[in-house]
Amino acid sequence: MPADALSSALLPAGLHDVLPSEAAHEAAAVERLLAEFAAQGYRRVDPPLVEFEENLLSGPGAAMSKQTFRLMDPHSQRMMAVRADITPQIARIATTRLKNEARPLRLCYAGQVLRVKGSQLRPERQFTQVGVELIGALEAEADAEVVLLAVQALTAIGVPHLSVDLCVPTMVSRICAGLGLGDDEIRQLRAALDRKDSAAVAAVGGPAASLLETLMNASGPADRAMQALADLPLPEGAEKDRRRLTDTLALLRAAMPDLTVTIDLVEHRGFEYQTGLSFTLFSRAAGELGQGGRYRAGAQGEDRGEPATGFTLYMDTLLRAVPAAKAPGRVYVPHGCGWEAARRLRAEGWVTVAGLAPVTDAAAEARRLQCGHWLAGGDVKPVG
Repeated sequence: MPADALSSALLPAGLHDVLPSEAAHEAAAVERLLAEFAAQGYRRVDPPLVEFEENLLSGPGAAMSKQTFRLMDPHSQRMMAVRADITPQIARIATTRLKNEARPLRLCYAGQVLRVKGSQLRPERQFTQVGVELIGALEAEADAEVVLLAVQALTAIGVPHLSVDLCVPTMVSRICAGLGLGDDEIRQLRAALDRKDSAAVAAVGGPAASLLETLMNASGPADRAMQALADLPLPEGAEKDRRRLTDTLALLRAAMPDLTVTIDLVEHRGFEYQTGLSFTLFSRAAGELGQGGRYRAGAQGEDRGEPATGFTLYMDTLLRAVPAAKAPGRVYVPHGCGWEAARRLRAEGWVTVAGLAPVTDAAAEARRLQCGHWLAGGDVKPVG
């Protein structure tokens, strides 16, 4: 390839062209996921790619501030931001344009997001998010519904070996606050727990150290984690987290007894705006597929805004675990065969590729255009 062509094909790190087969694979998977959401009453909304900065980064959107591109709107002379996450936009729509709709409000979405930088696990900076939000419900049944919907939708598109990791990002802070620890100590403990550093937890934790070490060591298979959690004396603030986790797990077990469920009792990273029970979806074939959990729509803080829960799936990762659907057969329709002949083939399920000029060897032209068949005398013939 010439040097100038190579230069024009070069893209910034974390961005890439989606070529035909990959684009078709993603489109088919997104369509099937949205169909699964719609079948359970979730209606699709489509927010804009760019919004005013103060709107996009308020409430739950504040957690994505460092990942957000900004630009000046030449029309209004106000700062705008390119969305790095769609969930805050759904929260905005629910609490403004749809504030008078009956609750619980069920919404779903699919769209592109752009982030300032990728991560070690996800180097892509632009990718498609697909997800749902259930707004206006506090019940454990709402938490269970979104987890089960995510698992059902992923199963429907062929993702194998699914598992769900539950966590309650607020539990550690509530335990620490209930035992009288200050903000600085809580931050240090959070960092130690993220590293799974038992020595640091013991050094900083004070009256919470023994309790937090037990939580950290108990994380793993759901039944073992819940048995350890059930025996612990928790401060009043953390007790509601334990009840919500217990109730939701019981609902999941009743609906999907064979679902693999793990629990991380000290997880916090990646759940910065969550205010209650949260979860991560995994597949052995591709790793992390998405996240979800409780938050407050329309405001920051645990006690303001509408109660909400939902999940987001990351299509760039998810597609690695989904088998591509078999593409329909392609038929080359030679020049002069007429529109009606091609229309009949499409009605039968073929993809037609029209010849735009006469050729001497129609079979060779079909092969050149990546068609497995060609139309000859009204019949579809395979390319030899």
